[in-house]
Amino acid sequence: MRPFTVLLALCAAFSAGAQQPNIVLVLADDLGYGDVGCYNEASRIPTPNVDRLARAGLRFTDAHSPATVCTPTRYSILTGRMAFRLDYRGVFTGAGGPCLIEDGRLTLPEMLRRQGYATAMFGKWHVGLTFSDADGAPICANGLEAVLRIDYSRPIPDSPIHRGFDRFFGTACCPGTDWLYAFLDGDRVPVPPTRRVDKSGLPHHPWSFDCRPGMIAPDFDLEELDMVFLAHSLQFLDEHAKEHPEQPFFLFHSLQAVHLPSFPGAAFRGKSEAGPHGDFLLEFDHVVGALLDKLEQLGLADDTLVIVTSDNGPEVETVLAMREQFEHDGARPWRGFKRDDWEGGHRVPLLARWPGTIAAGTTTDQTVCLTDLMATCAAIVGAELPDDAAEDSFDLLPVLRGEAEAPVREFTLHQTMRLALAIRSGRWKYLDHRGSGGNDYERNARLRPLALPERLPDAPGQLYDLEQDPGETTNVRDRHPEIAARLAARLAELKAAGRSAPLRR
Repeated sequence: MRPFTVLLALCAAFSAGAQQPNIVLVLADDLGYGDVGCYNEASRIPTPNVDRLARAGLRFTDAHSPATVCTPTRYSILTGRMAFRLDYRGVFTGAGGPCLIEDGRLTLPEMLRRQGYATAMFGKWHVGLTFSDADGAPICANGLEAVLRIDYSRPIPDSPIHRGFDRFFGTACCPGTDWLYAFLDGDRVPVPPTRRVDKSGLPHHPWSFDCRPGMIAPDFDLEELDMVFLAHSLQFLDEHAKEHPEQPFFLFHSLQAVHLPSFPGAAFRGKSEAGPHGDFLLEFDHVVGALLDKLEQLGLADDTLVIVTSDNGPEVETVLAMREQFEHDGARPWRGFKRDDWEGGHRVPLLARWPGTIAAGTTTDQTVCLTDLMATCAAIVGAELPDDAAEDSFDLLPVLRGEAEAPVREFTLHQTMRLALAIRSGRWKYLDHRGSGGNDYERNARLRPLALPERLPDAPGQLYDLEQDPGETTNVRDRHPEIAARLAARLAELKAAGRSAPLRR
């Protein structure tokens, strides 16, 4: 790097540190709207740390994940772009890849890094990676056979440190679920897996399934993953505060909790009085509290925007078993679950605290999407987004400041892993498909009792008035054909246009 370039970077870091907030994004996995006390007064699991964040900041009641499953949501958070535009279906497992974020696409961390921020991510990646075999050929495939072909001496060319993060420690896919049970440090797997997973020594309960019999590394404890991730985030905060106190930072903490299997750490087992999944929810809340406490200890809390949210709605079997055994409803009050285009699949908790900017104890009913994080952060740090970036991201800074007098968004888009699409405009929501778009309520015996009578079984789409029918019980497509047609046409336009956010230049 040339001396003048170095000087510019140092000046940017110094000036940013003097006026820009630190940003901490905490992303839970499969956390439902009804899983935390500040969203569900009937919750059976105490979440004191999330609740204190709500008391100290802003609670969104109409926030949505970009998709109803992991991989597309994470792509969309990191790029500000809806993942359906990639025409990619499903999620990655094991050695799945390549990275969905193409080389050269501006990401949230890279945008912040250009503004002088240090950027770090710890936890679950799940946006795809290119592992190589012994001949150097890319594998990019799901399943056990693909994992067995990995040559761990070779670097990963499209890891998080190649997509805007200075530091990364975590896992390729779902930490406790997928075929590759090993930690990544930067673009390497320092301790490769050596044996198959032995489930005989793992807990067995209604929330313990979904742990594929893949290859596991000797340092990979399936019951302490979130404590490992937390230790890395806390260490990053300590080191950064000591070594670079004037430089702002972006920390993306991406949890395993509360994705199945529910394997809470030793410190949380039996503490919730609501079974292993209740204990796992306690662990999630502890992680939030530990990060908040560390910011306080380091004197950083007043200069830090903290955001806590979830990548999609709660898992089907998680919710059903918790309803049956503990009268706890993680999907409350919405219809549907993870994978569904109904509200239960994508309406998520979203909390933000930023002392001096966000008023404490406030609530907003603005309809927003997690894709909006990128344009919002750009506005906060004064970055100009090009038109070929963050195509579905809207600036929420006026909402954070309590200055928004009108809806920030005219439309919100929704997608499932099958690329079933929906569009929301104010009180109206149009699903451009039959059924849930995700889970099969006819073939799944556990879901069959929850299927509602279809008023218009032959209709190609569904229209719901969320103001009158928040439970999406009655398809009124035939009663308001002009609204259904308008929303269907607008969805087609936004899909074809390649963007939903307005051009910025």
